[in-house]
Amino acid sequence: MANILVVVDDNLVQATLRFLLEGAGHHVVAVNDGRNGLDQAEAGDFDLLFLDIFMPGMDGFETMRKLRQQQPSIPIVAISGRPIPSDSADGPDFLALATKLGATRSLQKPFRPNVLLATVAACLEAANRPSSPVAAGSIAAGH
Repeated sequence: MANILVVVDDNLVQATLRFLLEGAGHHVVAVNDGRNGLDQAEAGDFDLLFLDIFMPGMDGFETMRKLRQQQPSIPIVAISGRPIPSDSADGPDFLALATKLGATRSLQKPFRPNVLLATVAACLEAANRPSSPVAAGSIAAGH
């Protein structure tokens, strides 16, 4: 199965991701901030990365920018618990912005286990296609 890096500052979300991903047979390394995430990504050989957008210190956007310089082809799933606004007057859609800036997929917290695992499968399948770049897209929780 896949070697997955989880970069999330919330210990409960980190534990939930670890439980679900390891339960599906994946190996998981989890860290709680962007700097440690970059260090782990550089030192390890990961097939997929989960990246929280809002973290203290280096946020997910900055982490993703630097990670794309190091490893441009690694699939990244951006996650956030901030609500998706119903219109632009409510503020930016950070998950949509993350996919525009380089995330492969996005998930809004809280997410359902089946949606999480389907996202992982789609990212890994797209990354393993020999002549196809990883397709950008978004999956919202509950859809």
